[in-house]
Amino acid sequence: MSRFTLAQVKDETYKVKDAWWTVFLVDPLAGRMVVWTANRTNITPNQITLGAGVLGLLSAICFAAPVWAGDLGWAWLLAGALLFHLSFVLDCMDGKIARLKGTGSVFGSWVDFVFDRIRFFGCVMALLIGQWLVTGQAAYLIVAPVVVFFDLLRYLNGSQVAKTRKTMKQALAVASGDTERLRDEATHPDVSDPEDDEAPDAPANGDAPAPRGLYPRVRNALLRHRVRPHLFSGIEFEMFLCVVAPATVVVAFFTPLNSLIIPVAVFSVLALAFFEVVLVGRLWKESRRFEARRRELAAATPASVGGS
Repeated sequence: MSRFTLAQVKDETYKVKDAWWTVFLVDPLAGRMVVWTANRTNITPNQITLGAGVLGLLSAICFAAPVWAGDLGWAWLLAGALLFHLSFVLDCMDGKIARLKGTGSVFGSWVDFVFDRIRFFGCVMALLIGQWLVTGQAAYLIVAPVVVFFDLLRYLNGSQVAKTRKTMKQALAVASGDTERLRDEATHPDVSDPEDDEAPDAPANGDAPAPRGLYPRVRNALLRHRVRPHLFSGIEFEMFLCVVAPATVVVAFFTPLNSLIIPVAVFSVLALAFFEVVLVGRLWKESRRFEARRRELAAATPASVGGS
């Protein structure tokens, strides 16, 4: 039986660009767990997905437990935060195992997506409604639908951005007569992340001139660590709400506050909204370049036909 190494896992399963939470807080653990799991077990990606779902369910139970746990409610919130993070680690492992062993499936991708949505919705509702029942503060009931709305919005927006980009690429390929590109896209569908920065990556040549401006320098520094410039994506949104927010219960030991769940939730919504606006702004610029390029191709076609 072949022995998979950590270097192989990194090379074959890590994304070129990923969320900073995944790069720094998930992959270092998930990558090593993938090596052990792939070499010592026959666990399938779907079984790992199921395990992530079970941990997500336990996390939701922990978030709801303070309703009847009394003075130990803080411990249940911390346990829920830990379980949610571990659930996400498993969720990252299933895709890595699938890519490493070539055992992925279309249905498995669907299961993974649906379990992700159920896990987050169940956990965030258990956390916010549970805290409302414990504290009686209506703010938790107000924040709950806002959080769900923005989670739905970022998923719909992400899929539409990806669809629009693909449509523009196909339209330019048709207009330019690039049949090879059309054939390649038909056999290898575009699965790029809409939250990725579309600008060219930093040159690999060390003699290349240093980028000018603060943003290019910061962007290239992030990309050297595989971190995409879209710093608050859906992953950070979920982790801040279901890991950071409940973990703030520890402030109760040092301040009169019960927790910072509401402030963290408000910050998460505002940060996600900001980066979604950035995403739309980038798409708008791409659409303008697309329209200009399409007009150029349309103007050049008659000339090329007349000269042939």
